[in-house]
Amino acid sequence: MPPYDIVTIEGDGIGPEVAQAAVRVLREAVGETTLAFIDAPGGAAHYARSGDVLPDETLRLCRESHAILHGAAGLPEITYPDGTEVGNELHLQLRFKLDLYANVRPIKLLAGVGSPLAARETLDIDYVIIRENTEGLYASRGAGVVLRNEFATDTLVVSRKGVERVARFAFNLSRKRQGAPRDGKRRVTVCDKANILRSYAFFRAVCQEVASDFPDVEIDYAYADAITVHMLKKPDFYDVIVAENMFGDIISDLGAATVGGLGIAPSGEVGDTHGLFQGAHGSAPDIAGQNAASPLATILSGALMLDWLADKHADEALADAAKSIRAAVATTLSEGHAIPRDLGGSASCTEVTDAVCRALG
Repeated sequence: MPPYDIVTIEGDGIGPEVAQAAVRVLREAVGETTLAFIDAPGGAAHYARSGDVLPDETLRLCRESHAILHGAAGLPEITYPDGTEVGNELHLQLRFKLDLYANVRPIKLLAGVGSPLAARETLDIDYVIIRENTEGLYASRGAGVVLRNEFATDTLVVSRKGVERVARFAFNLSRKRQGAPRDGKRRVTVCDKANILRSYAFFRAVCQEVASDFPDVEIDYAYADAITVHMLKKPDFYDVIVAENMFGDIISDLGAATVGGLGIAPSGEVGDTHGLFQGAHGSAPDIAGQNAASPLATILSGALMLDWLADKHADEALADAAKSIRAAVATTLSEGHAIPRDLGGSASCTEVTDAVCRALG
């Protein structure tokens, strides 16, 4: 029961601005004593100063907390000797060390936000992408091989345990939703390339096995190349999509573009005991410190965090607060009180945050 300890890693670039905005909104929604925010260092800038992207103390706090709220990580100029960005390591270490195996990416068109897809309305696009978060091609990070500066290899790895648990997560999530906008059917779409690679055929086969435990949820299949077309032409068909790590990364960015962009796209990385929540966007160092970033993705990620905590701790007050935050964001956008720059307006990060807090009141 409250207070819930929330470790806040502000990170790099616009991370501190959007994280602080989300904390303001969360406090407004749940009160001053429900969430106890604990600031912790981490990210590319911290690596440049200390040589450590994820300090041991930060990891300890994350292990012991109820949830983690993150701003953003990464600065393009701060890289490892192999050229890969340091900031990405923060997420990867937390994913593996806390076993955050399901990356939850809601794709929902809000009132007041125009979709680049012609004639799409707010009820047309409302699905969730579940990206397997600890295996797949990205599990090769740091373990790939470059031979004689002539060729390079990375290995795609999927396990029965990894696929089964993320598929089960997707089917359970579908049971909690209202079905696809088009027909109201609860449906899990498996995104893969089972026609080409054995690893993806195995991914599909394990998902099929899991589906037998959920006769009330329809199973559907789509190749990764084909689904990029379907997500544009028939987004209302989808309810929950489950995909391998890299494919999930790619299609979730495409989905975000159809509902206004990454600046309004929330994300949660969750496991059986831990959860990390952050906007799906990057650190945008080119606008850092200018009060120009949109805080909406991080604010909506905070609402996703409340949903997750409510489910874990049977705390309906948190679930109600999450609904209030989403309603406040929708009101802010639909009534045009404070439209951020990435959605065609001119409101600053502070002005958007103020408007959402007023809508909560």
